Parts: sequence; C-alpha cells; structure tokens
Amino acid sequence: MRAEDPEGVERGDIAMEWGSDALAELLSRLDLPYIALVPGSSYRGLHDSLVNYNGNRDPQLLVCLHEEHAVAIAHGYAKVTGRPLAVAVHSNVGLMHASMAIYNAYCDRVPMLVIGATGPVDAARRRPWIDWIHTSGDQGALIRPYCKWDDQPGSVDAALDSLARADSVTRQAPSAPVYVCLDVSLQEQPLTAPPAIPDVRRDRSPRSHGPDARAIETTLELLGAARRPLFLLGRLGRDERDWDRRVALAERYGALVVSDLKNGAVFPTRHPLHPGPPGTFLAPESARLIGAADLILSLDWVDLAGTLSAAAGHGHPAAATIVSCTTDSALHNGWSKDSFGREPVDLSVPADPDLLVRALLAADRTVKPGEWPAQDRAVTAPPGDDGPDIFMSGLAQALYGALAGAPACLVRVPLGWGGADLEVNHPLDSLGMDGGAGIGSGPGMAVGAALALEGSGRLPVAVLGDGDFLMGGTAIWTAAHYELPLLIVVANNSFFYNDVVHQERVAGQRQRPARNSWIGQAIADPDPDLGAFTRSLGFEAGDQVRDRAALPAALAAAVSAARAGQRVLVDVRVRPDGYAALGK
Repeated sequence: MRAEDPEGVERGDIAMEWGSDALAELLSRLDLPYIALVPGSSYRGLHDSLVNYNGNRDPQLLVCLHEEHAVAIAHGYAKVTGRPLAVAVHSNVGLMHASMAIYNAYCDRVPMLVIGATGPVDAARRRPWIDWIHTSGDQGALIRPYCKWDDQPGSVDAALDSLARADSVTRQAPSAPVYVCLDVSLQEQPLTAPPAIPDVRRDRSPRSHGPDARAIETTLELLGAARRPLFLLGRLGRDERDWDRRVALAERYGALVVSDLKNGAVFPTRHPLHPGPPGTFLAPESARLIGAADLILSLDWVDLAGTLSAAAGHGHPAAATIVSCTTDSALHNGWSKDSFGREPVDLSVPADPDLLVRALLAADRTVKPGEWPAQDRAVTAPPGDDGPDIFMSGLAQALYGALAGAPACLVRVPLGWGGADLEVNHPLDSLGMDGGAGIGSGPGMAVGAALALEGSGRLPVAVLGDGDFLMGGTAIWTAAHYELPLLIVVANNSFFYNDVVHQERVAGQRQRPARNSWIGQAIADPDPDLGAFTRSLGFEAGDQVRDRAALPAALAAAVSAARAGQRVLVDVRVRPDGYAALGK
C-alpha cells in the first residue's frame, strides 16, 4: 500500500530551500515508512516538504480523521512490528486530542515518533488570534509525564539533531513515545545554504541490552535448584525464534507458565506447561501456581507486586524465590503510577527478558527437570448453548471456526473475552490490549495492525466492544481509504457494561437496588446503526446478528471477504458473560 504519490515529483526535482525541506530530508533517511496525520496549519511547512520535496520517498502520508486515531494506528503498527511510525499532530489542540492515545502507547511500551508543532514562539511573528491560541509556552508539558523524551528545538540545525535523537531514543528499550515540537517559523525559514544532515546510518547501537554474567549465573543456579519453577511471561517480543526459545526453556526446566490477556501472545496457550487460561486479572488457577512455586521467573510481567498481592488474596501467598527481568524502571516517574508497586524480588535483572532467555538456553548445564504434579486444565462450559442468545464464549468459538486454522491476528479482544477462549500458537496470534485501559483505541489500533500485516497472509481481526467502536469508529475510514484488508467484529451488548458490573457491586455493598445498575450505562434508545455507520466509512456490513444459529455463516462470509482483500464489519448482539474476570 502506498499513500497518494504526487505526480511527476521525484527526488532531486526540487531544491532544498526551506527549513522544513531539511527536516523532510532527514525523515526520509530514517526507517519510518509512514507518517499518520491530521492536517494542521502549525506544520504546513513540513507537510509541503513531505509532499513536494520528498516526493515518492518515505515516510508516506496516512490521512486520519482524529489525532487520537493517528497515534493509535502507530500503536497498532508497533504492536506487530516492534518498530515506530511517525505521527504528526497540530499544535497544542492536536496534542490534546492525541494525549489519551499517547498515554496508551506509553503504558504499552511501544515506540513512535510524534512530531508536533506550535505557532511562532516569537510573538512578533504571530498572526492575529489563531497563532496566539495555538501557541503554548511549554507544549511538551502536556504529555511529558508519559512520554520517554521530548524537545522543542530553536533552529533548523537543532531540529535535525532532535529528530535524529528522538528516533534513536524511541527505539531503545524500554520503548515509549517521543515528542518533538517544531516552531512554524523554523519550518518556514528560508535556507541560505543546505544544512548538514545527521548521518543516521552511523547509529548501530543495540536497541536492547542483555543481562550481565553474574545475573545469568545466579539465575541458572536458582533454576537448577528449583523443583517447582514458574514463569510469568509479560511484555515480550513478536519474534518467532524468541517464541521457540521460551518454549524450549520452559520445557528444559519443567517450568509451568502463566501469561496475561493484556499482553500479546508469548507462549502457546494449549501447551501442557500452560495449564491455566490467561486473564486480564489473576485467575484462581494462576494464584494457586504462584503459591505452590519455589522459584518465580518474571519476564517483564505487568504489575508483579499487584499480582503477588492478588495471589495472597486468593489464599496463595508466594513463598518462592523471585527473579524479575525487566528494563521498565528506566521509565518510572512520580506522575504516572503505571510503574505499580515495589517488586518484592530476590534478584532484579535490568535487561531485555528475551535476551535473558537466550543466555539461559545457551548455558551448557546438566538440568534436572522440575517436579510439578500433573496439572488439570480447567474447562468451563460456555453458557447459553440451548438458546438463540449469543454469549462471548459462543462468539469466540464461532470466530475460530470461521478462521478454520488459517493465519490470523487477533488485534484486540473486549473485556468480556475469557482467557479460556483464546487460542494462541504463534506470537502474532494475539496482540493483547492497549496499555492504558481507556476506551476508543481499538479501531485505530486495528487499522495500524492491518497496515503492518498487509501482504503477510495473516488476517487482522479485531473484536471490539460497542462502546470502544463508537468512540473511535471513524478511524476505520483510513483502512478503507488505503484499501487495507481488515475484519472487525463488534461484540455489542448495548452498554458500557464494565461499569454496569461496578454499579451492581456498589449497590450490593450499600444494600441498594441492583436493578438500577443499567441507568446511565445503556447505549440504546436509539440503538446506533453500526452497519449504516460503517458502510458510510467504506466498509462492508450487514444487519446485526442476533441469533446464535446465524452467527457461524455470518462470520464465515466475513472472513472470506476479508481474506479476499475487503474491509468488513460484523455487528453481533451479545449477552454479557465472562465478566467474572473483572471481579477483583
């Protein structure tokens, strides 16, 4: 897929005459295939240079309908590839629109280069009214607590260095968004001579760092002595070879594995060493394993302290030796509490966890496998098998039936999706959630994943709640505009149902009527016509599916159309089930 290419414009047709031409030249030398944007006057100079000076060179422009969608697209792309896209947001107003999506990407530890702009910092150059309300004294302060690095350079030369540095910083582990704010006057400054463009090809620095020899040796000793080792697998890479190494390490030591629905696929869910389903919150089966383990190896597990506390709350306090491998502390600050509580660990290894796995596997050691007793895999019968109602578990079963084992990527699942319904056999089978646990990111992330997966033979499929889809739905126009194959299934319960559960709980605690829990939560009267809305944005969509008997055929037809290159939405009325996972 290519964005609209200007006719007759090739590299060398236009001389480097403006500050923004130099910035566009640098961006063309970075590995940034696309720049997702909502047009804005604060970066009109850069926009012109990307179109007319760069011509057909990358980054190609991706037009979006909201800044939050532009960032979410970059987020979804990074979830698949591990690499950043560029995003352009218009002055302070565009950055405020984008801020929630940037927070998601920060919490999810994905890279992206966000390029912002401001009206003239020099007040004497501001146009009446508009330049004043689109200029801020410290624009980066809007997102500084939840981005990895930001800058507002004061000259073209400084801006070139800043963009080159930002690109390098966002790619280094732990990854997170970076932000560079460009003064409109800097972009529109005439050049007296072409500036020196930083040689970004020189930067061959490793993007992540492995453990030191002492950490490897100590971990090997602890693994060798353990009889009931447990691996908590969190934020890990999408590389197939690293996937295979995780499986090999668990099998070598007989370690049981716990994974998490919030993160992407890290281990085959049907493997005998993965006895319990992944969950958004800690499942009772996983809590039991934590209490029984004599060694816990945490590989960038999200909220280790909270997980151990939850296990204790289930009656299974951890008595194990704990090794935690993560680089996440490099991003911890006083504003964002996504660093969670203090980890009660015996060994902290500040390294890329996949590199620790490689090092442990490479060691030539005699290994005595663990001695876990045989594990029974808990099987929960899906509700509603005898009637026409569609429950989330039935939707999952029908969707996997329609996919028929062919390669697909489950970009997102809603909160009601049960871990037992997740089938993972490849690192791209599932991408997890959005990091910040807001609403509205799903459609944009689905488009970004579709962009990354184009031509791979793997179908992007996003199962979204109706609230998430309605809040961010216009993002799918970008997929239609650039003809990206994509299947979206809306699990439509006509509620912001997560809060219905909370209202029921509060009512019970206060001995008030639970029957009132739906008030202020329903998305009904009128029911949004998702099919009509979606068709207006260039997707195929039929009538809402309400009967369980009709669901397999509807999903099979949608999968077939999406695999043929179409963009399809299926609106499915579901009865809420699986929300027991939220009851913590």
